[in-house]
Amino acid sequence: MQLKMITIDCAEPRDLAKFWTAALGTTVASDYEGHFVMLAPWDSSGVALGLQRVPDPAGGKNRVHIDMHTDDRAAAVDRLVGLGAAVVGEQKVPGLAWTVLADPAGNVFCVGEEQP
Repeated sequence: MQLKMITIDCAEPRDLAKFWTAALGTTVASDYEGHFVMLAPWDSSGVALGLQRVPDPAGGKNRVHIDMHTDDRAAAVDRLVGLGAAVVGEQKVPGLAWTVLADPAGNVFCVGEEQP
C-alpha cells in the first residue's frame, strides 16, 4: 500500500484549486464537474492533492493537516499569505520552527523549517 492522495473537504473545490495550484506550483489534473478536483503531484513523491465538495462547513481545527518544509519559511509564508492564506500561529521546538496557516477555505496547514 502507498499514499497516493490527500483530500481536503471544502465548499468550492474549483475556487480552492486556484490557491493550492499556485501554492504548490502544480496544475489541475482532473475536474469532476466541480465536485472533485484533483491536482497533479507537485513533487517526485507522486502524492496528489484532492479537493472534494462537501455540504458541511468546517467545524474547528482539522484533525489531519498538510505539513510542508522549506529552507526559507519567512519567504514561503509571505508568498502563501499573498495568495490568500492567513497566519494562524507560530510554533517552535528544539531544532524545528513552523508557521500554522489556513487556506482561503479555513483548512489548516503548516510550513516548517529546521532550526540550528
